[in-house]
Amino acid sequence: MNKLKIGIIGMGRMGITHYSIINPHPDIEIISVADTTNVVVSILKKYLKNIEIYKDYRELIIKSKPDAIIVCTPPDLHSPILELAAEHNIHTFVEKPYTVCYEDSIRLSKLFESKNLINQVGYVNRFNDVFHYVKEIIDDGVIGDVIRFKSEMFSNTITSKDEGKGWRGKHESGGGVIFEMASHAIDLINFLLGKPIKVSGTSINKIFSKNVEDIVSSTIFYNNGINGTIYVNWSDTSYRKPTNKIELFGSKGKILADQHSLKIFLNEANTKYNYINGWNTVYITDVFRSVPFYVRGNEFTGQLYHFIDLILGKKNNSISSFNDGADTQFVINEMFKEI
Repeated sequence: MNKLKIGIIGMGRMGITHYSIINPHPDIEIISVADTTNVVVSILKKYLKNIEIYKDYRELIIKSKPDAIIVCTPPDLHSPILELAAEHNIHTFVEKPYTVCYEDSIRLSKLFESKNLINQVGYVNRFNDVFHYVKEIIDDGVIGDVIRFKSEMFSNTITSKDEGKGWRGKHESGGGVIFEMASHAIDLINFLLGKPIKVSGTSINKIFSKNVEDIVSSTIFYNNGINGTIYVNWSDTSYRKPTNKIELFGSKGKILADQHSLKIFLNEANTKYNYINGWNTVYITDVFRSVPFYVRGNEFTGQLYHFIDLILGKKNNSISSFNDGADTQFVINEMFKEI
C-alpha cells in the first residue's frame, strides 16, 4: 500500500510535537513542512534532508501535493489554509481553536463535508483516557441525569507583563485566554454533554496582558435544564502544567475528574462497574489505552492516529470534527458578545 503523504504547516512547538508523534506511523510519510520564520526554516533545512521545506503554505499545498496536512499556525491563518486545502481535496487536521470566526467555522465544516474530506480539530481532551471514560459512565447513566457541571482550566502561561506583541496578545490572531485555553474547557463540556443553547454572565479579568483577558468565567445553559460554569485562568502560578478539571453533579451521584484520575460518589452501589456506595477512585492507569508512540500524553498520539485511521477507512466515527469545533466556536462567540 502506498503511504499517505503528509504536510505540516507551522513548525513551532505544536508543529514539532505533531511531527515527532506522526513521523513513526507505518502508513504515512511526511513529505513537506512550512514555516514563515527564517531561523526555523534554516534549522529545518539543516536536519530534515529528505523533506521539502517551504516558507509559504500555498507552495506546500500546491507543489508538494500532500494527501493530508496538519495545521499548527496561529488561529487567524486557519481559515485561508483550510479553504485552499479543500480546493485541492486535502484531508486536514487543524489545531484549536478551529477558527477565530464562528461563521467561518460553520462554512468550512460544510465545505469539507460536501467534499467528503476528513476533518479534525485538535481538541485533545476528547482523546484523554480519563475524560473518555467519564463520557462512557455518563452515557451509561452511572450518576443518573446530569443536573449541574463545572469545567475549569488553569495554567501559568502568562505570568509577567505582556504588551501584546505576539499572536497570543491579540484577539484578532486568536489570542487571549478564551480562544487559547477556555476553548479546551468549553469543548470538554460539549464532548460530554453536547452543544448548549445559551451563554450568560461572562466576565473577564486582566492581570498581565495589555489587550486580552487572562481570566474568564461564564455560565452555560442547555435546553434540558442542565447548566453550569466555565472558569479559566492562564496566569495561575500554582500550576506547573496546564490542568483541566471537570465536576458533574447528577441525580445518582457526582464525578470529579482531571486528566489523570477521577473520583465518583454514588448514592447507591453500581455492580456493573464494581462501584461501592460512596467514593470510588479510578486512575488513568486503570483505563488507559496504549499507543505506539508517547509524547506529552497518550491523547496527543491518539488524536493523530485517529485522524490517519479515518483517512484510511479503519474508523468511521470522527471524534473531533470541524462540526464539533464549530459547536465550541459557538460558545466562544456568545462569550465575546457579552464582554
